[in-house]
Amino acid sequence: MSFDALLIANRGEIARRIIRTAREMGTRCVAVYVEADADAPFVSDADEAVRLETSYLDAAAILAAARATGAAAVHPGYGFLSENAAFAKQVGDAGLAWVGPAPEAIEQMGDKISAKALAAKAQVPTLHSSPDPSAADRIGYPLLVKAAAGGGGKGMRVVESAGALEESIAAAKREALGGFGDDRVFLERYVARARHVEIQILGDAHGNLVHLGERECSIQRRHQKIIEESPSPRVDADLREAMGEAALRLARELDYRSAGTVEFLLDDDSGEFFFLEVNTRLQVEHPVTELVTGIDLVREQLRIATGATLGYAQRDIRFDGSAIEARLYAEDPANDFLPATGTLVAFAPADTPEVRWDSGVTRGSAIGTDFDPLLAKVIAHAPTRREAAGKLALALARAHLGGVVTNREFLVNTLRSEEFLAGDTTTDFIDRAKPECSFEFSEEERVRLAQIAALWVQGANRREARVLGMAPSGWRNGRLPDQKLVLDAGENSVTVRYRTLRDGSVRFGDGAIARIHAWSEDGIDVEIDGRRAQALVTRSGAELIVRGPNGDLSFTERPRFELRAGGDAAGGFVAQMSGKVIDLRVKVGDRVRAGDTVLVLEAMKMEHPMRASEDGVVREVRVSEGEQIEGGALLLAIEPAKEA
Repeated sequence: MSFDALLIANRGEIARRIIRTAREMGTRCVAVYVEADADAPFVSDADEAVRLETSYLDAAAILAAARATGAAAVHPGYGFLSENAAFAKQVGDAGLAWVGPAPEAIEQMGDKISAKALAAKAQVPTLHSSPDPSAADRIGYPLLVKAAAGGGGKGMRVVESAGALEESIAAAKREALGGFGDDRVFLERYVARARHVEIQILGDAHGNLVHLGERECSIQRRHQKIIEESPSPRVDADLREAMGEAALRLARELDYRSAGTVEFLLDDDSGEFFFLEVNTRLQVEHPVTELVTGIDLVREQLRIATGATLGYAQRDIRFDGSAIEARLYAEDPANDFLPATGTLVAFAPADTPEVRWDSGVTRGSAIGTDFDPLLAKVIAHAPTRREAAGKLALALARAHLGGVVTNREFLVNTLRSEEFLAGDTTTDFIDRAKPECSFEFSEEERVRLAQIAALWVQGANRREARVLGMAPSGWRNGRLPDQKLVLDAGENSVTVRYRTLRDGSVRFGDGAIARIHAWSEDGIDVEIDGRRAQALVTRSGAELIVRGPNGDLSFTERPRFELRAGGDAAGGFVAQMSGKVIDLRVKVGDRVRAGDTVLVLEAMKMEHPMRASEDGVVREVRVSEGEQIEGGALLLAIEPAKEA
């Protein structure tokens, strides 16, 4: 049983995820989007999409889109309006099915203070807490200040001593008001060595309830999860049963219907667990549960919303192996995990090992400041936890990424760390284990990847050549110096000198011999001194991103010709300021004489003709007429004429 049409009131990877399952169930999918997402993949994935003039929080516009497209149900995903009880009620009042729990359950669990009271009524263990600041001494330090509404780390502060309490409460109130429109906070006991463990629940409209085991989500930065797994390395069968039963007791009090998550804090030393909150929606980390149980949670949500029964009991749930999810973000771990922006000039998941990529972006996607900088959730499943960790780390390392700073290297180093592999994953993991934020390439690796980059550039130049394109790169009828390419990688610089030999092989300045087995726009298959690799290469302006055996390394290609004092280059023409190319008079292969005007640049409302400083042949043209260019950009290059 399924809906004829479903509106997804969300964006990004979760919208794509919902579309995937809904379509498999025979349901037509309708998306909504704002202007900033006009080119996002989820928009084209849908059968139909409606543009919102305001935001994803515009309930009236979303309901209007549902009516206009004939959608019979609304799936809110997570975030935005997913835990908004008023919106859930509006959906029902409009005669549409709400894919989620009843508005009453959302409202009860939306307030953390009332949620804790209901948990206590259901005999679920809770941490000592109070909304009264004067109770701080009774609770004891350190303690947490937490927002009564919302989550995701907003409005949360760890307070070490009484002297910091007043300032922490004031800051938490401001953050809570800005994030949730509600500045209420409360104090709660803080457990230093703790784990964040949550139980996935499912309930239908016929009173059937099951739990699908636990997920551990302890590795967090700024109180936000980045690595999740199922099962938890700390939870054994007895503890799983106890936590599962506690979650189901609370779910029965709520008469819970749909998918939800009961979150607990697990004291790593004592094994005690305490209620934190209920998320009345699908969780970001739901794929790990799907992979260990074989149950599609989106499918179950949609079935329950149609009135179907679960069709299975607790005794029917089986757990298979281990699953780990890593959240790949556009952010800089070396700069306190601050979000990063830019354009994904390279985005290519590796073919192997086989893992699940839930992503809302593609190559060329612009990463801005409007939304969460999540690029993808990458999930590995294997018979053992150690194998799943290794599989996930390798899949991340082998992905081809560039154009935006990401936390990829941090994730790989975390997954390969001794602490993670030992299951020592309490909430203080990052501060304690201090995983490296980047890959460390040796000098030998940098040189090898630079040589690979040089050979790829050589192939690109041959493909673009309009004159003597059939001749080997660097061919002359006389003896001349080796070709040279200078590549910068951060603070390191590599100068690659090379010469093509008669048999088609290439000899580098250090004596290494290379043989190119295949070249394409996306990469190169090359053997250097007997070591062969298939490297992906992406070029964006002067940037070359090379994915070698141990990950990506980004180089900046220096212009072949250095600027002369007069502003011309020795054969190269570099823009001295930003401007527009209004007259391009040459093409690759043209012969020019000293003094010839090769292009005219308009800048600062003035025309600036650029003239050849000596006789030569145009070897590169990097601009087109009408193109706006930045100062410092290499426009074209002329190779000086040489006597035979």
